[in-house]
Amino acid sequence: MNQPNKKLLLHTCCAPCSIACVEKLRADNIKPQLFWFNPNIHPFTEYKSRYESLKEFLSIENLELFPNESISAEEGYDPDIFFNEINPKTEKRCEKCYRIRLEKTAFTAVNNGFSSFSTTLLISPYQDHNLIKCIGEELAEKYKIEFLYRDFRPVFRESQAAARAKNFYMQKYCGCVFSEEEASLQVVRSK
Repeated sequence: MNQPNKKLLLHTCCAPCSIACVEKLRADNIKPQLFWFNPNIHPFTEYKSRYESLKEFLSIENLELFPNESISAEEGYDPDIFFNEINPKTEKRCEKCYRIRLEKTAFTAVNNGFSSFSTTLLISPYQDHNLIKCIGEELAEKYKIEFLYRDFRPVFRESQAAARAKNFYMQKYCGCVFSEEEASLQVVRSK
């Protein structure tokens, strides 16, 4: 696929997921600008670890964070956005979380001259891939912008291995406090 004029805003959740996504997009002659918007990540120490690791990846790969990579983790951290929409009893909390992040990405893309948007969430075999795709397509229609769909899951393990080789921070759960609790309980139960 040769699409040299495509201006893509790529929502990113972390460096490990971004590595292979960026590589695959570059193979299609698309140089994405990465967009960090993850109010779901909790606690702040986790948020900061992921953000700092992403900035290191950006530096190595000569990529830009949109809109401004000089924003500190402290300035960008706003879990209230997540908690105002989601609580422990919220049904379909993952769906709401995807929507919060993808809506902000689509809105930002439209208002800043991008021709398309996408997300690195499409690389994870642990996320609801079809739901992410549906939400992306719905938002594309709402905002009159292309949702660039790619199934990056086949390169998930490769991306993780590359992140380990570069000593990037490797998270142990999706990001929200609920997924942290689930991951912790799995560890306890496996002992």
